[in-house]
Amino acid sequence: MSHSTTRLTVAQALVRFLAAQYTERDGVRHRLIAGTWGIFGHGNVAGVGQALVEAGEDVMPFHQGRNEQAMVHAAVGYARQRDRLSTQAVTTSIGPGATNLVTGAALATINRLPVLLLPGDYFATHTADPLLQQLEHPVEADVSVNDTLRPVSRYFDRITRPEALIASALNAMRVLTDPAETGAVTLALPQDVQAEGFDWPEEFFAERVWRVRRPAPDPAELAEAVRAVRAAGRPLIVAGGGVHHSGAEDALKAFTDATGIPVASTQAGKGSLRHDHPADLGGIGHTGTAVSDDLARTADLVIGVGTRYTDFTTASGTLFQNPDVRFLNLNITAFDAHKLAATTLVCDARAGLTALTEALAGHRVDAGYEAEYRAGKERWERVVEAAYRADDDSAVPTQTQVLGALDAVVGDEDVVINAAGSLPGDLHKLWRARSPRQYHLEYGYSCMGYEIPAAIGVQQAAPDTPVWALVGDGTYLMMPTEIVTAVQEGLPVNVVLIQNHGYASIGGLSESVGAERFGTAYRYRAADGTFTGAPLPVDLAANAGSLGMEVLRAKTVGELRQALRAARASDRPTCVYVETDVNSGSPAAPPAEAWWDVPVAEVASREAAVQARERYDREVAARRHHL
Repeated sequence: MSHSTTRLTVAQALVRFLAAQYTERDGVRHRLIAGTWGIFGHGNVAGVGQALVEAGEDVMPFHQGRNEQAMVHAAVGYARQRDRLSTQAVTTSIGPGATNLVTGAALATINRLPVLLLPGDYFATHTADPLLQQLEHPVEADVSVNDTLRPVSRYFDRITRPEALIASALNAMRVLTDPAETGAVTLALPQDVQAEGFDWPEEFFAERVWRVRRPAPDPAELAEAVRAVRAAGRPLIVAGGGVHHSGAEDALKAFTDATGIPVASTQAGKGSLRHDHPADLGGIGHTGTAVSDDLARTADLVIGVGTRYTDFTTASGTLFQNPDVRFLNLNITAFDAHKLAATTLVCDARAGLTALTEALAGHRVDAGYEAEYRAGKERWERVVEAAYRADDDSAVPTQTQVLGALDAVVGDEDVVINAAGSLPGDLHKLWRARSPRQYHLEYGYSCMGYEIPAAIGVQQAAPDTPVWALVGDGTYLMMPTEIVTAVQEGLPVNVVLIQNHGYASIGGLSESVGAERFGTAYRYRAADGTFTGAPLPVDLAANAGSLGMEVLRAKTVGELRQALRAARASDRPTCVYVETDVNSGSPAAPPAEAWWDVPVAEVASREAAVQARERYDREVAARRHHL
């Protein structure tokens, strides 16, 4: 083994190390860190910034961001599109640049998506305390604002000595590539250490391949799972994001084709089966379809594949009402597999589904059960058609008609991105996912502002793919900044900007819980001090245009259809702006088919809150503990 060394700064060594890291799954190799996003300040410009210049674009591509949180969202979008086998790094200065990472890091970790964060930090030597932007702690001198990243990171280290980078960098790669552990990884880099020289062993820079494993099911667990499936009369699969992360869509199709067991999907799992597969029932839970939720209430075995069972999926513990219901959870993480007191199958989703299919050879659900859920699927398709239908091309579209117009334009390869507001519910109920990557909903953190930067990341990961960021006016105002990045990089992302003058989703929720839509409308103050005056005269389309996008304004259904077709054909970033009709008599989104627990004031004098509490008490009584 060679014992030669190379003298580099810590930042130069890190960049060179990252450029030599690869993943491999199923014999296919991917570059692990495909590029680095950055905004430079005094905490990283002379360290990581100089190292990136020294390395050059061929070694480490660089992308210029406008907001640190948005850069993380872009990297997360990239990683999801690449099935977690490749991601990007994000470098920031100290202080606010670093703390702006926290929301993005939480989003990445909650959604189990890898991203490498490289925030600058204060001097490790403490020779220049307090620095510009330094938080001074009176009794813990080693605390910096970067410690806010600890609870939202799957791995965190502060590199206070050059040689400490060696072990920490390897651990960082281990976590990023571990399908059961992955999420945000943070290496905090004191600005003096970044620039410090060290004699690095050449072996540190050798090409390294991290194999993404597919653990097979334990034979005893598999046998118990098979017994559970064979004993069930009304089994239902809940497909989560783990199906996509594992690339298990074909294995799921083979399993349900063989057994006839129907599939409902979480937000992260939608698209696990193509929408027109006879066993695909669409979304499940609070924003699910009627057929999925009806079957969930009577299921005697719920087979969770790669799902975390959030409150939206379980309708806050009220959905699975069969007194004899049991759970079988196939998950690569034991933490998730054991939820709801389930029989566990701790393994890779594709490996587990393949093993189950083979072990259940010849087993199939009753023909009457298949006929029941297929009829329910047909009934729901008529609901979708009614919500999408727009018979008058001169009318102002409703939000569901916007989705219907987009549905008619997209191809199988298009990617539709959303995260927050009223759109996730409409999309989960109504969208017809044509391929595994088409439906890109960030609903683990449901972070307003995710959509546009994530669309950039997806576009980088899939350059020839039409990408659509669907945003309401509230979400748009949170984070439109990366439009400038899309323009700068020449990325032809499409933004569908829906103007409904406020927080429409929370407005509806506010009304239902007795808060009377307080503080949710974008309007002038009225004489009584409430925000009930005329709509604010903001022009978000003009704003998008000022940031460099081509803007297509659509006032009617007909104009919307034409604008969407033009946007898909465009080779530059394009915004389709449409103001929806929230008071139309046209069909709106179907109502929730299951409950969601948002606690209501137990003591109130206003009648709206009193009535809301009465409804709440009736609903919460249905909650179950599955033991």
